[in-house]
Amino acid sequence: MTDTAPNPLRDPRDKRLPRVAGPCVLVLFGVTGDLSRKKLLPAIYDLANRGLLPPGFSLVGFARRDWDHQDFRQIAYEAVKEHARTPFREDVWNHLSEGMHFVPGEFNDPGAFDALAMAVKELDASRGTGGNYAFYLSIPPKFFSTVTEQLQRSGLADRTESSWRRVVIEKPFGHDLKSAQELNDIVHRVFPEESIFRIDHYLGKETVQNILALRFANTMFEPIWNRSYVDHVQITMAEDIGIGGRAGYYDGIGAARDVIQNHLLQLLALTAMEEPTSFSSEAVRAEKAKILSQVRLPEDLSLATARGQYAPGWQGGVKVKGYLEEEGIPQSSTTETYAAVKLEIDSRRWAGVPFYLRTGKRLSRRVTEVALVFQKAPHQPFSQTDTEELGQNALVMRVQPDEGITVRFGSKVPGTSMEIRDVNMDFAYGESFTESSPEAYERLILDVLIGDPPLFPRQEEVELSWRILDPVEEHWDTSKKVDQYKSGGYGPDSADEMMARDGRVWRRL
Repeated sequence: MTDTAPNPLRDPRDKRLPRVAGPCVLVLFGVTGDLSRKKLLPAIYDLANRGLLPPGFSLVGFARRDWDHQDFRQIAYEAVKEHARTPFREDVWNHLSEGMHFVPGEFNDPGAFDALAMAVKELDASRGTGGNYAFYLSIPPKFFSTVTEQLQRSGLADRTESSWRRVVIEKPFGHDLKSAQELNDIVHRVFPEESIFRIDHYLGKETVQNILALRFANTMFEPIWNRSYVDHVQITMAEDIGIGGRAGYYDGIGAARDVIQNHLLQLLALTAMEEPTSFSSEAVRAEKAKILSQVRLPEDLSLATARGQYAPGWQGGVKVKGYLEEEGIPQSSTTETYAAVKLEIDSRRWAGVPFYLRTGKRLSRRVTEVALVFQKAPHQPFSQTDTEELGQNALVMRVQPDEGITVRFGSKVPGTSMEIRDVNMDFAYGESFTESSPEAYERLILDVLIGDPPLFPRQEEVELSWRILDPVEEHWDTSKKVDQYKSGGYGPDSADEMMARDGRVWRRL
């Protein structure tokens, strides 16, 4: 039902050709937003350019604009020309744009959804899309309830034995556990769990998926991937930009809700999980949920968390504003732009190994990485001066921007004396593979259309993540203390002090 028929001329052992989506319509709500323009529309074109969309694939935009089909195609054309990853080909664009349609309307207008239902039925007849519809809600969460109810009322959400319906929801999935559960109830009234795809675009990145390949396809790492050898784990997402024009969204949400609850806890789960029985969606999600249920917060959160706001400063030779000077941010705001938290995992593999998670804006550079820092050798037959430049061994998985893996270890410096110094052994995606990594949204949109959900967090994972973060947010709400840190720096002093109390230091950004 979801896949095209197998090609009789293709050797099944040939893995170079990935699966291609079957006939379907993708309905994009919020088509006028930044996400659609910069990510979704270019990703759809890139999929078409790679031959991964079926001939009759159709895209329907829905928004509060007085556009006709041609206006929508022009907006999409400009977005693709500016942001597509693959080269622009006129023949691919012409074929794709034939199936692009636009339905104007408000979310609370039943007539607009009736018009949408008529439009997709016409596409079933004219383009052979088979009644298979995916609804992408690239809209603020406050509209989820209205849109899902309209989809149900208009019959758009009704699937048959020969067709499917799927709904895609962008994060945030609520702002705490209670709101996440309410949001889930709203969507579940209309769609079953297997038809709900919660997008966390980080999980679509090749380097995030490579964490699983690194761990479970290589016997050299598994024996040391545990408390006997690992001293601690650092998971970092640093940005060198401020909030930009996102004041309305960001203030009141903050760094922890925006990044730690989803991206960083998902990276923690992939790093710490046990080996799944297979890479089926159920097996991978079960192991991730198991780890998230074993995460424990330290008793004294004042010693195990840190948060801050970026102050005015210099970034890349340019003078930049502080968070409280950004347009739309009240002077009294206590929303954090930097958050760090120490977590522990109650399992045999990880007992006693702290996981340090940090994220921040306006830091020295943009980097996302997972670093396993190993214990020092129990006996070193070297003098203190031999090893004064030797740190701890580390295995660093770089998610962005220079995707790859670094192994840090000690090596003798050439010469007559026995001097040991840290060196790096590096693997970079761009140097090892001729094909560039697809954008995360390419992989995720294709998985939605195929119906393959392992890269999408299910509701249990969302709720477990909020159970971890809610006590931290409650603690911060009572303390109200937010440290200032210099733009272009490394974060607040309180984050360094948190590590120093454990006799550790953050990896240099």
